[in-house]
Order: sequence, then C-alpha cells, then structure tokens
Amino acid sequence: MDIRGLRSTRGIRAGVAVAALVFAALAGPARAQEITVWSGYPEMEPFYKRVAEGMKAKYPNLKVNVQAIPLREHEKRMALALPSNSAGDILEIQLGSAQRYLEAGLLKEAPAAVASFVKDPANFDAFFSNEATFEGKVSAVPLFRGQGSLFYNTEMFAAAGLSGPPKTMAEYSEFAKKLTQRDASGKATVSGWSLRLSGGGQGIAEKFAINMFQFGGSLLTKKGDKWQASFANEAGRNTLKQYLQSIYVDKTVTPEMPADADAFERKQTAMFIRESWVVGDIATKAPDLKYATAPLPRGSIVATVHLWTPSTGAKAEAAWAFAMAANEPQNLSWLLENVGWLPNRKVDLSAIIKAKPAFGAFVNYPKEYGFFTLPAIGPIDEILTRIAARLVAGFGDPELVKSDDKIDAFLKAAAAETDGILQREGLLAK
Repeated sequence: MDIRGLRSTRGIRAGVAVAALVFAALAGPARAQEITVWSGYPEMEPFYKRVAEGMKAKYPNLKVNVQAIPLREHEKRMALALPSNSAGDILEIQLGSAQRYLEAGLLKEAPAAVASFVKDPANFDAFFSNEATFEGKVSAVPLFRGQGSLFYNTEMFAAAGLSGPPKTMAEYSEFAKKLTQRDASGKATVSGWSLRLSGGGQGIAEKFAINMFQFGGSLLTKKGDKWQASFANEAGRNTLKQYLQSIYVDKTVTPEMPADADAFERKQTAMFIRESWVVGDIATKAPDLKYATAPLPRGSIVATVHLWTPSTGAKAEAAWAFAMAANEPQNLSWLLENVGWLPNRKVDLSAIIKAKPAFGAFVNYPKEYGFFTLPAIGPIDEILTRIAARLVAGFGDPELVKSDDKIDAFLKAAAAETDGILQREGLLAK
C-alpha cells in the first residue's frame, strides 16, 4: 500500500487549483442554518471549531455545532441514532465502522463536485479515494489517519545504556527488561514497555494486531470476497507469548500499571506504540519530556477516518461544504501541528515535520515498510470487541505462559468464535 503521498508535494499546486473550483461549486449550500458535527476524538473539537470559524466569511448564516466525545461512546450513539434518523449531519467514522451503515443505505452519496475532488490523484492516493468509495460512488471525504510508531523516553534509554530504539521484536523484550524500574522488593514501578492489557473495547485487539504484524501475521485473511480468522498460528502464538512473558516471566509490565500516553507523559513507562496524535498531546501536557519516535520493525496499521453525512437537502449541502473546508491546506497544516493526526490529503507539511522531528517516524519510514488496515466488513466492530475480551482474559491467566499448547488452544477457541461471526454474516471463507 502506498501512502507516501504525505511526503510528496508533486501535484499539490494542481490539487489546490482543483479544490478552489470545488469550493466555488459548493458556494451555494448556505441555506442550512445549523448543522452538527459528531466526532469520536475529543482532541479534534478545536480543529472543527476552527474550520467552522473559517467558513463564516462564505457562509455567514451557518451555525456549526461540534460534539466530540470519546470514541466508544461516539460509536454507541451512532449505532442508536443513525437507524432512527437522528444523528449529526457530519459524522467522523473509520471506514470499518462505516461499512454496516453504508450497506444499510444510511450514509449518503457525495455530490459530483466533491466526488471529483476525492478522486483527483493530485489530492489523494488511490488508497484513500478507494476507501471513500462504496459500490462505485464516493460517499465520504478522507480527513486523517491513525498510524503507529514507537515513542521512547530518551533519558531512560540513556540511563539504561541504550543508544537507540529496538529494531526487532526480540529487542523490544530485551530493552523492556533493561528499562523497567523496580522498588526494593523487585516490583516494577516504571514499565519498560507499556502494552495495551486492559481498558475498553476493540483497541486491545487493534494493538495486538499491530504487534502480530511485526511477526508476519494478521487477525483476518481475505480469500476471494470472504474472510477467515488467521491468528491461531505461529505469528499469533509468538505475539501472545510475548505479552505473557512480559507480564509473568520478565515482569516488565502488569495490567494494573499506568499505561498508554498518560503513563508515557508522566514517565511511568519507557516506551509504547501509538499514533501521531501523541506528539501534539505531549506538546500540551508534557512539553519538557525528552523523547523520540521510531518506525516499527516491519510496518504499521493505517486506520483512516473520513467525514460522512446521513443528511439530505440543505443540511447535506452544508455538510459537504464543511468536509471540503476541513481539507483546505491551511486547516490540515493546523491539524498536524496542533492536534497531531496525519492528514490524508497531499499537502506540503514539510515545515511542520522539520520543526517537530517526532513526526519523522510517521512519514520517513524504510522503503520496504509495510502497512495494513482492518477489513471494512459489517461485523468488524463485533469481531474486534470479542477478540479483545478474550485477550484480556488471557492476559490475566498465568497458566497460559507455561505451555505453547495452552496458548494454541486459547487462540484456536478465539479464532473459532471469529469464524462463527463471519459464518453468521455469510462472510466466512472456506
């Protein structure tokens, strides 16, 4: 998958010119007096308010309400509101979660001017424009993506005698042992490598998938137009075994320890894998933190987020105008610099990346670096949630680490549940 367009400035001028024509074509949708943006990322609220503020000159009568709440709650409200036609006018949704709403006809097709903008290769790589297209029709405007890299505390690395980031999964474990800080009893007080071991929802499965990708595996494999669970194998065993050994053998992390970005910013963990938004979060919450980023050993997940609308008429026209305004180069530059999410549109962000080197790992990766994304199928949210629930149970079972056979049996049962969901939906490959 080629997403190197972020680094490329080729065609940017042409894209800007095309975009100007599109914006002109959408200059009339000011009939709607009020529209609402629903976001699943609270840190995006100032961005959307900035976009709305920038639209006032062209749409002085348009009022834009922004409602940004945590992702799990956002997903729940969409599941309830979309079927009852009571959702916001602009919905920020990952493709995988949007699929079931597309199949149900609850998200609307983009007008011709927006479709031309999305399909223009000067604006988006084919990967993104294809993701915004359902059954041959553009149904969304791509906005940003989640892409993982390693964040590591350079002061802790120096204190542990480590001169650079780990480059293999074996090194991740070895480095974690050197980086873990313990009290007099030997209990870990600062984790060497913060793993996603607890918390809600499918994020646990997504993080497991990122680690498994480094071992050459994936949660699901596509065969023809169907899918099959593919984690009950050597890659799945190596991945789960690394988690369990970190918890029960090396004791470099526990489910009870502080985790994720908050722990990293508070110096409660030495390294963790996360998306680029953490760069912006650190700048706000821990500006004095000494850290660096690095590409993962083999590659990363790419989770794309697009803007969709379930609305019709004047509200739909205003919603598409808002989605287009969000993609104006000056707004995307502000998004990366102030929020930290990677824009999907091809715009020149080199000055920001130069000023904030931590973004480098997300755009300057090895030539052979791989990317994967989660399947855009209706039951993907249910599948990830079920896998996550089983993984949390597994992380709490010290018996699993004692036997590869037990790990294999655990993964086989989880895979059977996944295949059962795919079978129920008519999506299981034979």
